[in-house]
Amino acid sequence: MAKGSMTAVVTGASKGIGYELSRLLARDGYNLILIARSEELLGEVARELEAEFKIKAHVLAQDLSLAMAGDQLAERIAQLNLPIHILVNNAGIGCQGPFFKSNSVTNLEMILTNNVALTRLTQVLLPGLVANKGKILNTSSHAAFQPVPYLAVYAATKAYILSFSQALAEELKPKGVSVTALCPGVTDTAFIRRAGMQDTKAAQGNLISSRTVAEIGYRGMLRGKTVVVPGLKEKVMVIAGRVAPRRVVAKIAGNLMRD
Repeated sequence: MAKGSMTAVVTGASKGIGYELSRLLARDGYNLILIARSEELLGEVARELEAEFKIKAHVLAQDLSLAMAGDQLAERIAQLNLPIHILVNNAGIGCQGPFFKSNSVTNLEMILTNNVALTRLTQVLLPGLVANKGKILNTSSHAAFQPVPYLAVYAATKAYILSFSQALAEELKPKGVSVTALCPGVTDTAFIRRAGMQDTKAAQGNLISSRTVAEIGYRGMLRGKTVVVPGLKEKVMVIAGRVAPRRVVAKIAGNLMRD
């Protein structure tokens, strides 16, 4: 099937890694369904990609922190009557700081966006992805591999995404659908400021760019890799975290995330 007749869905498409993944898909001829909160920003991205790559980009503004966001999106996607070949669940929110001082509404929105919307959107789009032997890319995090004090809820939501992706990859392999969990470390995006992480040790120094993360994740998805960890340092840290005691790993992670 020609890529000009193929469609990819990207959540969190207006900025950062999601934007860069959208560019890569458009470059390769995929039509796009772009999803994020801001219709204005999505419109700008859609016009840019349509002009540069001669594809069609549909804009669906949606707040994924709403409990029924996944179902609402599925209905809107169905109305477009397009076969879906790639699903990129990239949207996510985070918040740094001691859990006992955290905002309960923010924590709930984090879980709804990072986990509930991702799970539901995957489930409702899965029949089409199976029919088209498609691909799923879920943006998890390096934080998924260990508990992270001062980033407790966010790290837990990313651990869910990693576990969910690995399980689903095994389930769907016989059906010809690949599932990839992209697990970047701290990346140079606006997410750092939105999550309040700019003063942490982890956010200092030369950070990997969102473009590099997207390129590595995209190649991994095309190859059908289940877990992709961009960066040599991050890979080493994942391996070290598997052999070190969890309490030691949690203490180190907490030191990096404390202001």
